[in-house]
Amino acid sequence: MIITIEGVDRDSHPTVIDAMFRMRAAVFAARLEWDVTVTNGWEIDRFDAEDPLYLLSVDEQTGALQGAVRLLPTTGPNMLRDVFATLVPGGAPESPLIWESSRFAINPALVVGHTRQDANQVVNTTTVELLCGLVEAAQLAGVEHIVSVFDARMARIFRAVDCPYEIIGAPTRIDKTMTYAGLFEISDAMRHRLGDKAGLHEPVLSQHRFQSEAARRA
Repeated sequence: MIITIEGVDRDSHPTVIDAMFRMRAAVFAARLEWDVTVTNGWEIDRFDAEDPLYLLSVDEQTGALQGAVRLLPTTGPNMLRDVFATLVPGGAPESPLIWESSRFAINPALVVGHTRQDANQVVNTTTVELLCGLVEAAQLAGVEHIVSVFDARMARIFRAVDCPYEIIGAPTRIDKTMTYAGLFEISDAMRHRLGDKAGLHEPVLSQHRFQSEAARRA
């Protein structure tokens, strides 16, 4: 299942938040060797101070963290505009109807003790669950698109799970990695397509701590 936690509520969920930042360190610093900062075992950056919305995949029985992703509005500070502007020489998208996703990660502990085939199945299911959660959260908030910066590895994953996107700007090699900015449409069709990949036809969000624009105006 997917739980959502707003950045301002981080301190109210210390166990799963600690697990998320430690997982990010294991994935982005240790495994992928990105140029990120790890402090006291946490991979954390300045955008975590911008009140993002975190989506976390947790095991329904144990509560163990399986994966996570971060969402930020494009009307404020975000990675594409403020870190990867070279990808969008014409300017990054900025709209209340577009959010940015970042720090998409699957917990490496998920594959421990599994055969390669079983590990791939677990990773794929968690990946699709997080993507379904992104669509559901965005729809609840009245968001129409999600923009994201990703590398060739994630591009292959998106293709494998039938998650189409539109490349915007200019793909660029950053360090040793080809990097893209992609725009993902938020729609019922996208949710159904993803759900079909992993048999996730029921809503995956267990809770949400935000309202749609329409609800706030009502």
